[in-house]
Amino acid sequence: MTNLAFSSDAQAGNAEAREVQWPLQHITLAGLNWGPDESKAASGKLPVIMLHGWLDNSQTFCRIAPELAGTFSLHAVDFAGHGHSGHRPPGQGYQLTDYVADLAELVELHFGGEDQAGQVDIVGHSLGGIVGTLYAATFPERVRKLVMIDSIGAMSRPASDTVPQLRKAIKKRMTGSGRPAVYPDVASAAKVREGGLSPLSHEAALALMPRNLKPEGEGYSWRTDARLRHPSPLMMTEEQVLASLKAVEARTLFLRAREGLLARREGIGARLAAIPQLQVLDMPGGHHCHLDGDTRPVANAVRNFLESE
Repeated sequence: MTNLAFSSDAQAGNAEAREVQWPLQHITLAGLNWGPDESKAASGKLPVIMLHGWLDNSQTFCRIAPELAGTFSLHAVDFAGHGHSGHRPPGQGYQLTDYVADLAELVELHFGGEDQAGQVDIVGHSLGGIVGTLYAATFPERVRKLVMIDSIGAMSRPASDTVPQLRKAIKKRMTGSGRPAVYPDVASAAKVREGGLSPLSHEAALALMPRNLKPEGEGYSWRTDARLRHPSPLMMTEEQVLASLKAVEARTLFLRAREGLLARREGIGARLAAIPQLQVLDMPGGHHCHLDGDTRPVANAVRNFLESE
């Protein structure tokens, strides 16, 4: 783990966060650290790995992390292709299983203290919750507790969609991405980010933008890899998703946003029933309830869960 010089842009006004890099075998991940410099947390607590959602970055935790930093050592990771982390080489894409492999290597290389048997706690939002869940299922000995923020398992498709999905992904890989947009200022890019499947307030979008942008001429373009928007070549079936959830041995907390993406999702009962040790709490707000609006309920729920025996 390498601490970098303080970056005001990356912190978005939060002086408690520190830039961090974690070199892996084939890529270097970046992120933010709140709390003690060392991987071990204060008061004998385990390291808490925080994982953001698709097209977001580690700054997504800038509201709740300062509330938790006095108790825990928090390590928010930029996924590959996001934020300040490296991009996959040409010819590769961003498969869900590769994120899980990155997380496994991260824990093994940088949080594998012998006195704690390499265990960590994981807090994941959206895609981060999916990756954290798959990691907890695959390496149950490494995860003590798991928190999923508006996330309850991977997206699934019926087996009959396998070939059409693969065709769509390959065709997009061959055509590539279009020319990246250039914005005159950060606020203009934030305005674009406010819309979409999971809308954000202007303030929340502004918190994410500096870490997602890079200078381009007299303006800014996306730092995030354009290939992140390409279709996945293979998707899990619902049977596979349920099998992965059943394999989670860690005590798990699902924070369901009352106005989030999962609030009215049909068929979610089977997923909830699949996780052996699951607690469910409803949180005020939308999909980004940990970043947008009143985030204290989320911070309090995470704190109480990680501190409980």
